Amino acid sequence: MAVMQPPTIALFAKYPAAGAAKTRLIPALGPEGAAQVHRLLVERTIATIRHSGLPFAVYFSGAPREDFAAWLGDDVALVEQGEGDLGDRLTRVAAPAILLGADIPGLTPRHLQQAASALDRSDAVVGPAQDGGYYLLGFRQRLPFLFTDMEWGTASVLDHTLARLKAQNIAFTLLDMLADCDRPADLAHYPNLLP
Repeated sequence: MAVMQPPTIALFAKYPAAGAAKTRLIPALGPEGAAQVHRLLVERTIATIRHSGLPFAVYFSGAPREDFAAWLGDDVALVEQGEGDLGDRLTRVAAPAILLGADIPGLTPRHLQQAASALDRSDAVVGPAQDGGYYLLGFRQRLPFLFTDMEWGTASVLDHTLARLKAQNIAFTLLDMLADCDRPADLAHYPNLLP
């Protein structure tokens, strides 16, 4: 199998505006506290990506490019997510890529390096999340069928994704399962995130 170019990590991130980020944490932390947790998670995830050595871009929403550049620095590649639901926005990412969210406190550079290595021998790689979704999805070639008519935010996203890959005979690798930080109960596991 020919060696392909390294995948670019596409980190999907919303601007940490109070009331618009990590809204499921607002009952526990308030709008400002929830936004601060999101800010910290994005910054930690970017540091993890940098440590992995892989190329990356932040696919942004919720504020103009200038606000993201002021927050994250001029050296971070920024790509506007565009309109539509999550599936529409994920479909726009060019291959080879590793789609990534910023809400996985346990993510390490090793997970990202394993994902990139997996794409040398598989067409796709999936990092399953404990809540029934996934925290990472990598692909050598675009797989738009993974993003249409998906019930995002439900406990069935991972199962539906794997079933679609199998139905299309797409060879994939599964990474370690990790927990995300989305709900107030999750905060007990990550006290260092609390504002």
